[in-house]
Amino acid sequence: MTELESKKAEPTEVKFDRKQVIKLLVEFGPLIVLFIANSQLGIYWATGIFMVATFVSLAVSRVVLGRIPMMPLVTALFVMVFGGLTIWLQDEQFIKVKPTIVYCLFAAILFGGLLAGKTFLKLALGEALRLTDEGWRKLTVRWGIFFLFLALLNEIVWRNFSTDFWVGFKVFGAVPLLMVFAVAQVGLMQRYEQPSE
Repeated sequence: MTELESKKAEPTEVKFDRKQVIKLLVEFGPLIVLFIANSQLGIYWATGIFMVATFVSLAVSRVVLGRIPMMPLVTALFVMVFGGLTIWLQDEQFIKVKPTIVYCLFAAILFGGLLAGKTFLKLALGEALRLTDEGWRKLTVRWGIFFLFLALLNEIVWRNFSTDFWVGFKVFGAVPLLMVFAVAQVGLMQRYEQPSE
């Protein structure tokens, strides 16, 4: 057996990426905390705990990863504002409408960037992905449409179902949808991958 064949025969080793795990915890950890706290203490206590968990996740990101990603930072600002209004006014509609506003804001930024001739997705992910300009445009349009879809879905859920159902949807509906959509974009990213120089 040649050296090349023996290398092919060896199983590829899957490496544990600590940074990716931390990124997932930073982005989705507070939602899990919200779900658990809501089931035990109700939405108002859960909202306060969610706000603290969001702040802690940003601090962990800064200390461990050395930076705070833009999307979690923007989301955290909205969590603080709408969470604060929820607790202060004792009106759970504020925390429920927060995702709709955040998703619409992200879509507006992406589409607004395209209209201005800029691809903000490239600015956010340019270090991790190398795509052609057409690839960035198509990926931006897809994410913009997806954010609008999530905004509409959030409106349908919070207006037609119980608070407990909405919290469960945030964790077990929106998060898996986000992950499935992201994985579904791999084909496009491979198709428009920029050849390395």
